[in-house]
Amino acid sequence: MGSFKDLRIVDNFYQTSAFFPMPTVLVGTLSKGGMTNLGAYSLCFPYYIAGKDYYAMVLECRNSSNTAQNILREKHCSLNFITDEKKYFKEAVRLGFPGDTTEEKMKGCIFSLEDSAIDPARPKIVTQAFQVFECTWDDSLEDAYLDKAGALDGYEPPYRNFNGITSKFGAHFILKIDKILMKQKQYDAIINGVTAKGFPRVPVDYGYRDSTNFWCSPFKRPYPEKIQAKEGDVNSVIYAAKRIDPAVTFTDGACAQLTKIPRIFLKAALSQMVDIAKQEGISVIDEDALKIINDKRRKEKK
Repeated sequence: MGSFKDLRIVDNFYQTSAFFPMPTVLVGTLSKGGMTNLGAYSLCFPYYIAGKDYYAMVLECRNSSNTAQNILREKHCSLNFITDEKKYFKEAVRLGFPGDTTEEKMKGCIFSLEDSAIDPARPKIVTQAFQVFECTWDDSLEDAYLDKAGALDGYEPPYRNFNGITSKFGAHFILKIDKILMKQKQYDAIINGVTAKGFPRVPVDYGYRDSTNFWCSPFKRPYPEKIQAKEGDVNSVIYAAKRIDPAVTFTDGACAQLTKIPRIFLKAALSQMVDIAKQEGISVIDEDALKIINDKRRKEKK
């Protein structure tokens, strides 16, 4: 094994057999009585990131938890990302303790709640969060709509592979992102250009390590490392551009400005430019037209 030791893999391996950095997310769901329930989770990650007609997160949790039961019943949830204040992490640990009812855990909760930006009838969102994803469970995948709330002592098979009830005590939820909400400072950073000052104070959660404590690492300002862009051959760009759409052509001068686009993304970038050119009534993309198109792309991002 060289310089490494072989460690036994056991249940909850990401906590018990590894040091695995994770986010700290408060998942808001609706109880039977319509009250917003906050549950603390770290097994919440991007799932569908490109190439589909929607974007999605995946949430992994106990299927008997308030969160899982509420998603099975109501479908909607909010993913609230909190900053690294010690009082916030202490409260997240409290909210993550299993067994309490919504009324018990939300009594005295230090987080403020405000209405959903989509519909007041959906789960409320955490005011102190720096960003929030409002989501809907896609229960059409794997026919997961057949899984129903109510089995608090464990579910019997058959189990789903990746969406819905995945084991006797486990559940995975593919959550369609309906809306991303951002506080002003972080919004400005993403739209106007990210600097170290623009990053939120994101904690790193290392999970339940020793049956006594949850462990969290505070934020440390990130540093940039320049991407070592490999400039492609302008002839390669010209070749690709000629094959996008015969109704819209690129001049050699415009192609020369696109050589830093990684080859794997070149076709998608050129296709987007052609779509915008058609919207703007442009049939020849020269250097001036390229400026118009890039301005349009920036505005669409905003």
